Amino acid sequence: MAEAHQAVGFEFTVRPDGADIKLSQEVIKNIYLSGVTAWRKRAIQFKNGVLAGVYPASPSSWLIVVIAMISTLYTRVDLSLGMIDLIKENLPRGYMSVQTGKVLSAILFATLLWLFLIYLLRYSLKALLSYHAWIFESHGKMSSSTKLWLSLIKMFSGRRPLLYSFQASLPRLPLPSVDDTIDRYLESVHALLDDKRYKQMETLANDFRNTSAPQLQRYLLLKSWWATNYVSDWWEEYIYLRGRSPIMVNSNFYVMDLLYITPTQRQTARAGNVVHAMLQYRRKLERGEHAPLRALGIVPMCSSQMERIFNTTRIPGIETDIVQHLSDRKHLVVYHRGRFFQVWLYTGGRHLLPSELEMQFQRILNDTSEPQPGELKLAALTAGNRVPWARARLKYFSQGVNKASLQAVESSAFFLTLDDEAQGYDPAKTGSLDGYAKSLLHGKCYDRWFDKSFTLISYTNGKMGINTEHSWADAPIIGHMWEYVLATDCFHLGYTEEGHCKGDINKGIPPPARLEWQIPKECRETIETSYVLAKQIADDVDFHGCLFSEFGKGLIKKCRTSPDAFIQLALQLAQFRDQGGFCLTYESSMTRMFREGRTETVRSCTSEAVAFVRAMEEEDKTNGTRLELFRKAADKHQNMYRLAMTGSGIDRHLFCLYIMSKYLRMDSPFLKQVLSEPWKLSTSQTPQQQLNLVDINKFPRYVGAGGGFGPVADDGYGVSYIIVGEDLITFHISSKFSSSETDSFRFGQNIRKAMLDIQSLFKPTNHKTDKNSNYSGGYTTSR
Repeated sequence: MAEAHQAVGFEFTVRPDGADIKLSQEVIKNIYLSGVTAWRKRAIQFKNGVLAGVYPASPSSWLIVVIAMISTLYTRVDLSLGMIDLIKENLPRGYMSVQTGKVLSAILFATLLWLFLIYLLRYSLKALLSYHAWIFESHGKMSSSTKLWLSLIKMFSGRRPLLYSFQASLPRLPLPSVDDTIDRYLESVHALLDDKRYKQMETLANDFRNTSAPQLQRYLLLKSWWATNYVSDWWEEYIYLRGRSPIMVNSNFYVMDLLYITPTQRQTARAGNVVHAMLQYRRKLERGEHAPLRALGIVPMCSSQMERIFNTTRIPGIETDIVQHLSDRKHLVVYHRGRFFQVWLYTGGRHLLPSELEMQFQRILNDTSEPQPGELKLAALTAGNRVPWARARLKYFSQGVNKASLQAVESSAFFLTLDDEAQGYDPAKTGSLDGYAKSLLHGKCYDRWFDKSFTLISYTNGKMGINTEHSWADAPIIGHMWEYVLATDCFHLGYTEEGHCKGDINKGIPPPARLEWQIPKECRETIETSYVLAKQIADDVDFHGCLFSEFGKGLIKKCRTSPDAFIQLALQLAQFRDQGGFCLTYESSMTRMFREGRTETVRSCTSEAVAFVRAMEEEDKTNGTRLELFRKAADKHQNMYRLAMTGSGIDRHLFCLYIMSKYLRMDSPFLKQVLSEPWKLSTSQTPQQQLNLVDINKFPRYVGAGGGFGPVADDGYGVSYIIVGEDLITFHISSKFSSSETDSFRFGQNIRKAMLDIQSLFKPTNHKTDKNSNYSGGYTTSR
């Protein structure tokens, strides 16, 4: 074991004439370097904490203010309006000269003035960031007020902000009025209900509006004043942590590797580079050195979710789970062929090099030991129902070697699976993307630790992927990290000609240590029960990956419409053709322009979308009419999306009103009805190029394949899509085999046909576009 290897450097012998202690120089050197690294890390974190704490000012600005105030002591102008003299009178006397008292008073006043200016700048920036009219302006056009606003944002934002510099300046998520939310809700379901059912819903809504809603809204308003974000804590707790059903497939999501490129075919080398790149990302994250994400490159977005990427685990409980986040974890746990290994990530106060990590992972692959009884499928506990896992954890993992080993897993930086099969997209192999997706989403149901913030998965052919637990953050957060890792892996670290990691190898590093387990028969039965349930869920997942390469964002922009709106309307057309009707549709939108913001729902199946789809299916409609309806539907979708982004959505407000009603023990038929409605079509766009580390125009094959999630409804579809560059859109479609109404492959074909049919409404022209437009080329109606 690693502990035994480390102990070789320390010898303690008791002799008749006393004790003889021998210390290895190598051990002393490692201890010294570890201490130096730890203090350097604390110093950098402190420095960056100060820089973020005083932002948008800087520590040097304090010195400028102090010098300016001291200089006034030697002039007849008192800029402090007598405050310096007042401070001097209240200073202790008898310990300093008059001149020293004056200087000290000036320094104290300057410091107070500096702090006041910081808060003034910060609240001015917060007020500016509360302006959202810019997002509702037509694409390619900008009003004079928005131009002025952008100039002020730039002026107040300072230079070289750190990751958390803007956190204190971000506005709170606004609380919409009850009337606005109810009106938008009724509008969103009007096209989905017949007249009778709509009248019933309208009656329920108005009863709620006139009875319990005002009281619930007052309490929610109080919470919005007191809490940083009136939604996020309840969303995490009640949507994620209180769920008692399996999180595998139902909650966790996955992220794929590069679509076309595999930098090396060597499994351990690729894992070594990727893990090292993750450690580099974590170091910058801990120091707050990543640049904050900003819309338009100017408007900052909240970074709070990024704090829990690493060293985080969901801990099961009887009634509710908790998210455990630790700091500075120095090991990871690796799973391979039913065995768990602990791998230390540091040596001599530094990260292990990629070549050293490759060596450690190769040692694991070379290990021929067998799994201990119950060890093979142990992780199935994290894939089954939460209550049996919570009880087993309390009963069988609260003492002895089981407690120590489980603590090693849960306190690790992240979890790594060295898989024993090959996966990835292969154009020559039908269904390769489907199998890759299912492997990332659930694997064998016992070879991913589904409770970890993320499980990194390494395949035998060098492909990688990630399975992510959803409660702690949303997809863009893990996507940000993954973009950094892939760019670092391919363009900075690289590989030798033989496909190995670059760099020398220190063979003196202790090998990975096997985790020990003593799992009794009763616990093994619980493990098997969880595995059987998880296997049923996994086998029921019908996945289809669809690469749409006929056209992409470039051509859609020439249609002078939003690519997202175009795709969403294609999904509505595909849904109608697949199911013969319309359904409640969920599209995820971010609210990270507000502090601790997460997501909001865009209800994509609008009355305008329904009218467009019906026109597409009616033979007597001309393409001119269809195009006109398409424009109206796309504009409506864009407006709904913008409302959601700016805190005027529907569903998070209604959700919080419902939770408040439960706290107050108030019954609301309207809220019950709203929250029980199934989302038969759940959609989400995977963001790309958040960091712009790779020029995909120069390296078009270095693009990600996106990611996906399981079906939300038993008889519905889950659709994730990523707009890759200018000419590719990847769809990840999930449903359930057990439903006779759905077929993921069929739905993928319907999406493809819908995209082409909508595109056929336009034909290219060669005229130039408006000089204010960002679109190149143009399209006119095809009749």
